[in-house]
Amino acid sequence: MSRVYLDWNATAPLRPEARAAMIAALDVTGNPSSVHGEGRAAKSLVERARAQVASALGADGADVVFVSGATEAAALACAGRGLQAGDIEHDAVAAWVAGDLPVDGQGRVTVADPARTALQLANSETGVVQDLPGGLAVVDATQGFGKIPFAFGWSGAEMVLVSAHKLGGPKGVGALVLRRGTDLAAQMRGGGQEQGRRAGTENLPGIAGFGAAAEAAARDLAEGVWAPVEKFRNILENVIADGATGTIFVGKDAPRLPNTSCFASPGWKGETQVMQMDLAGFAISAGSACSSGKVRASRVLRAMGYGDEVAGSAIRVSLGPDTTEEDVLRFAEAWLRQFRKRPAPRA
Repeated sequence: MSRVYLDWNATAPLRPEARAAMIAALDVTGNPSSVHGEGRAAKSLVERARAQVASALGADGADVVFVSGATEAAALACAGRGLQAGDIEHDAVAAWVAGDLPVDGQGRVTVADPARTALQLANSETGVVQDLPGGLAVVDATQGFGKIPFAFGWSGAEMVLVSAHKLGGPKGVGALVLRRGTDLAAQMRGGGQEQGRRAGTENLPGIAGFGAAAEAAARDLAEGVWAPVEKFRNILENVIADGATGTIFVGKDAPRLPNTSCFASPGWKGETQVMQMDLAGFAISAGSACSSGKVRASRVLRAMGYGDEVAGSAIRVSLGPDTTEEDVLRFAEAWLRQFRKRPAPRA
């Protein structure tokens, strides 16, 4: 039987629109910084993609700076600014901020000073969506972009981070979106690309693919493609809850992304579950893809007040528009089969 991909929060499959745009861009010879016709043709592709990303993000009138991904965007936006955050942020943001803001049991952060705060739109592990106060210094919209309504304009944020591969674009390209006129010191130096904010020849195929993916993701969101995904996610959780007494569904009482389920069976290691499900033909994870290979309890769940036994036994199942009800029922059956064989929880 074919494998089932249930790790969309780690990376989404490449959209056909992105693939087509990338292939077309590979045939464009010019350097976007060159002034001749070939260079202008390449530059036009970059600017088209910039407009597509800005439109999808509701960021018309803002600056879109293309970078290698949300990790680079986080460093560019957060380094040296003395920002605060809750200890649930992605490692790319957590590396640059003080994670000392209060986090409640549903994964929501209490913000005291928005202008000095970095806050994610949605958590990659739990799917919990934050209520964003106006005037935030930085919003990491990487997981929420394309899955739930969000607009840079109405967010009131100074800067927003996004990545292409989370919404069906290519890996290795992202963007930092910032209010026009925001003072930002370049970290990559040596050229005047990206309005002097990020030196280096632009990744033309990646940027073109990002633009096409962002445009397609915005269209899909407007057409309601995530509503059936949420329905299937809820079916999955109901079947698991009925068959596995004591399973903990993290953040279930908070607003969540429509595709994300994080649940824990205390005493059954998340890494073990991931390997067992992989052998059964299902791709899931035990947390953020950037740290899922490390044997440690989830920092996010610990910040929410869970002990190491629960935090170390959590898995994340993340669906996409291609996921079917049959897929989630097959997964639930396979997971429950292994659940019944798991080591008995400690008394």
